[in-house]
Amino acid sequence: MEVKGIRHEAFDCEKYVSGKSMEDVMADYGLTSVVKLGSNENMYGPYDVALNAMGEEVKKLNIYPEKNYIKLKKVVGEKFGVDGDWVSLGHGAGNVLDEVAKTLLEDGDEVLVPQQSYRLYREISKIMGAKVIEVPLNDNYTMELKDFKEKLTDKTKIVWICNPNNPTGSVIDKDTFDDFVEALPEKCWLVIDEAYADFANPDDLPDVMKYIKAGKQVINIRTFSKYYGLAGGRIGYLVANPEFVNWYDTVSEPFNANRIGLAGAVALMSEEGQAECKKYGDKMIADREMLNEELTKLGCECFPSQANFVFFSTPYDAGEIAEMLLKVGVIVRPCGGWGYNKHLRVSIGTTEQNKIFLEEFKKVLETLSK
Repeated sequence: MEVKGIRHEAFDCEKYVSGKSMEDVMADYGLTSVVKLGSNENMYGPYDVALNAMGEEVKKLNIYPEKNYIKLKKVVGEKFGVDGDWVSLGHGAGNVLDEVAKTLLEDGDEVLVPQQSYRLYREISKIMGAKVIEVPLNDNYTMELKDFKEKLTDKTKIVWICNPNNPTGSVIDKDTFDDFVEALPEKCWLVIDEAYADFANPDDLPDVMKYIKAGKQVINIRTFSKYYGLAGGRIGYLVANPEFVNWYDTVSEPFNANRIGLAGAVALMSEEGQAECKKYGDKMIADREMLNEELTKLGCECFPSQANFVFFSTPYDAGEIAEMLLKVGVIVRPCGGWGYNKHLRVSIGTTEQNKIFLEEFKKVLETLSK
């Protein structure tokens, strides 16, 4: 059946393809267990402090959540040194990104996106009628803000930056950030997606809040999905000047965060929650460095990552390697979709999961080398 009436911009968009689920892999390959290291989830979560708080909210699922999300906005604002009216929420960072696009973009606008980065930036821009201009990463798999600066025009409405970047884990040179912000056209907004920032060395990241507080057209987007282990809770947020937040709230759907996820997020921002997150966050960072070392010993080239994953190249086709790993119950992400046909991205799991990945990956390399 031909479906009619679809808006014309949709024909230029591509459906987002998520990583394979554990259930699909078990069904496809007849497995009883799977190590899922393909979607950058936190395998230590959900944390006890969040589980306890969320359990209480299950009893209230017949009631809408408090519409202004005052508790969570207050504690998030405190984290960044601002009041709660500088914060707004969405059901995951993806929803927040989408609502930002809906707030700002219209036909004739241009957006700049990193060519090898989170694909959602392209699609949410296209559906709003904007022209997407891609800026390639350099040979070291990092973004150069000077390359973005060269593409700025009076039509540029949004510059989307993922920092640390997905899938490479690289960070932008913070020393070039000030110059880039000052070069933005009058109506242009810089959107910094810091979904993985809690895994990075803070000394290597620009102080995004400094620019927001100074009145620059900069938006900071974060999530509870990665470091906080609440991917299924679907809580993302932005921090921006209150005037923008008001417009964002105007175009956003009502009740765009669920009460179970909200309760978990508030609990994770407590002193106890922060301590639990740091305990396991430190373990993941240590295991990231361990994976770097072990993969290097196996002849792979690992690239500096400040996220909860490792991006590396192999001597063989990444798609073939990923398929061979699937057959033994290990899910990783081949990076051919970004144009990196011999590169893989492996999420940092528990220490035991990481060891299983290394054992199976070593066997795959031995098979391919024969």
